[in-house]
Amino acid sequence: MQLLKVLRDKRPANVKAKRAQAHKGKEKIMKLSARNQLKGTITNVAEGAVNGVVTIDLDGIPVTADITMNSIDELGLTEGKEAFAVIKATNVMFAAGTERIANISARNQLPGTIAEVKKGAVNGHVALQLADGNRITGSITNAAIDELGLAEGQPALAIVKATDVMVGVE
Repeated sequence: MQLLKVLRDKRPANVKAKRAQAHKGKEKIMKLSARNQLKGTITNVAEGAVNGVVTIDLDGIPVTADITMNSIDELGLTEGKEAFAVIKATNVMFAAGTERIANISARNQLPGTIAEVKKGAVNGHVALQLADGNRITGSITNAAIDELGLAEGQPALAIVKATDVMVGVE
């Protein structure tokens, strides 16, 4: 650890100054590799001791996120505020049809129509068009795509655990 500090301190002063100047006065703007960034409006914030559950409405489709109370406070999450549900494609599961699945712990079940299926060597990407215009994409095995009969134009559910949903604001 001390070696790292020594190496860090050995950088030329002009490099440190350039980095500091490059970030000075700039607004933080971030692009994410998580392809699912679904914009909606917060309809509920249920606060707990450590975590809370934030519900984001996507034009009639609720998405819940289980996040820390620190995040809720730091992001200023309140009812009526616009927010993004951010979900990695690898955290999205699919089911054929649009009927909600009972007896499953995953809270988010988003109905839609399959807009695109792309198969790779082993895994594929499935994009589901939601009624509000948002699109959610998941990465699943080709075997799952075939077994579920997932094809463009077919109805399907995207299923995501609340703990796999991040919340972002502008």
